Amino acid sequence: MNRILASFAIALVSATAGAKEARVIGDDRIDAAVAAIVADHGAAAEARARQGARQVATYWRAEDGTPETFVSFCRAQFVPEGALLDAMLARVERDMEAVIGHNVALSRALREATDLAIEPELPSDLLFAALNPFDHLVEDAFRTRVAFAILLNFRLYPAGELARATPSRRGLAEARLTGAFSIRVPGEVRAAATRAYAAADDYIARYNVRMDRVVTADGIKPFPEGLRLISHWGLRDHLKGLYGDPNGLEGQRLILKVMERIVRQEIPAAAIDNTDVLWDPVANRVTTTDGKPADAAREPDRRFAQLLEVFRAERGIDPHSPAFPTHVSRKFDLEREIPEETVRALLVAVLTDPVAGDVAKHVRKRVGRPLEAFDIWYDGFKARGAIPEPERDRAVRARYPDIAAFQADVAGVLGRLGFSKENADFLASKIDVDASRGAGHAMGAGMRSDNAHLRTRVPKGGMDYKGYNIALHELGHCVEQVFSLNRVDRTLLAGVPNTAFTEAFAFLFQDRDLDVLGLGKADERTKALRAVDAFWMTFEISGVGLLDMAVWHWMYDHPDATPAQLRDAVVAEATAIWNRYYAPVLGVRDSPLLAIYSHMISAGLYLPDYPIGHLIHAQIEQFVEGKGLAAEMERMCVQGRVTPDAWMRGAVGAPLSARPLIDAARKGLKAL
Repeated sequence: MNRILASFAIALVSATAGAKEARVIGDDRIDAAVAAIVADHGAAAEARARQGARQVATYWRAEDGTPETFVSFCRAQFVPEGALLDAMLARVERDMEAVIGHNVALSRALREATDLAIEPELPSDLLFAALNPFDHLVEDAFRTRVAFAILLNFRLYPAGELARATPSRRGLAEARLTGAFSIRVPGEVRAAATRAYAAADDYIARYNVRMDRVVTADGIKPFPEGLRLISHWGLRDHLKGLYGDPNGLEGQRLILKVMERIVRQEIPAAAIDNTDVLWDPVANRVTTTDGKPADAAREPDRRFAQLLEVFRAERGIDPHSPAFPTHVSRKFDLEREIPEETVRALLVAVLTDPVAGDVAKHVRKRVGRPLEAFDIWYDGFKARGAIPEPERDRAVRARYPDIAAFQADVAGVLGRLGFSKENADFLASKIDVDASRGAGHAMGAGMRSDNAHLRTRVPKGGMDYKGYNIALHELGHCVEQVFSLNRVDRTLLAGVPNTAFTEAFAFLFQDRDLDVLGLGKADERTKALRAVDAFWMTFEISGVGLLDMAVWHWMYDHPDATPAQLRDAVVAEATAIWNRYYAPVLGVRDSPLLAIYSHMISAGLYLPDYPIGHLIHAQIEQFVEGKGLAAEMERMCVQGRVTPDAWMRGAVGAPLSARPLIDAARKGLKAL
């Protein structure tokens, strides 16, 4: 989900938000406001009037006006039920789409130089990326009293109540509308968060390792000239690709060592995106290209300094969000609408199921050696494992010599995925493809007149398989974004319940990448392999999600920590989770590998969405069997941003569960 939409139009709301701040409106003034409204509109208006006046009073501050002003405001702005209230909702819905949509479009434009592969890079790029003229939007809505008019006339649901209620589509739309104003954060506090996230995004987008300058102990370069991999996506995906190379084990071990050096902040600063030196990651030795010793000073703890800046920015929001007093609470209870303990239980269910050991035995048999830490990313269950990476690269480059070629084929890709020509053409007309500076991402539109944007990395010489695989993942996001904005009945309900749901569709598309290229086949063995692969990927990322959660709790417990202290804590927690869940399965202890994910640094507790997304993916995959993804996806997406449980029951007829993923893996292993 786009962070802008997540912060401005968050899902769950609380009628107690702001309760810890000194309330300036007493019960007597609320009673006076209600009496004035009843005098104007009759006794039938009393219940709504009291509900609305209390909601306004919760957020009213001294600078908003005197108690008498509060009473007169409520009387003047109350709209009785009927045609006038219907007209108000319709008009506010139109206006909110315009505000949010232009917010997204402007922010996307200001970030283009940092997000896209645009040359030359300029020092001012990051300054513009950190500029968001809409940072003061929510506070301005309160200052102009727009927010108060909305809170007066539409219901604000207490925390957790929306999930238990069964409101109509209109009632849900009203809840999402008031949810946009459930937290009153000053503009300067939001601006600080924008700057922190922009800086962290920029740091990650520029974090590349020149693998063509990585050498073994005897000075041999095992990687091809020109190989420049972003951390962590590029490093991980190249490691995966080496499973198809009979001589790839040495390269995998070197990449593992590179990752460990990054996580521990032992990587020499000179080894980051630098063609002028050679780096032996095992000895951690740096030399010039002619063999002379070079500066091997490690990168300062910049990785963890970036994370601390994001934490401090979110902590700045905490005092203005008393009902959701931490970023952890806002992510789980407010944004995801799934309690943290529920998510934890789902992840632990995956990590502790005995089928993990059975899959590991199968992996060990396939690789023909004892498992190593990087085998958590074993890629041989995918059909692509039977096709050497160079062959995959050639097939992709032949079809997509540049980004424009992929843009031109979006409708064709969708057609090969089973979408009708009408739907494929419509979707393609609403998706713009850009060359990413980072690994790639999708950025949905905020208004129907705008387009979703798909970003993927395209090296010189044409798109390679890694970029194509990412592009299919991001295409899944974009198709969901287009459907759930343009074909939902109310734009106030645009989107899906949370990020994990759009990740599920991204995984569904990504799984079918070779089918779209014409290199795969959807037979029973392929289906079995996909089921086992889905479990193994979820097993891996579940620990990463637990780590992300643990790190945020640690930061709240140690708010004055230094980057070095945070580094040590992250490494220790990653190792502890590894030893608890992974060492018994892989037979390898004390690996910090789970901490390599770049999202931990720049995305603010995003990582639990991946394993949740895999669980949703497994349930959707099971449901669409025999029906077709294209035939069911639109129906699922146009439910919009209902609650997670309601969405799952509407989509697949069952609540969110780890059981379908686990059962499918067990069945797949038996078939293999």
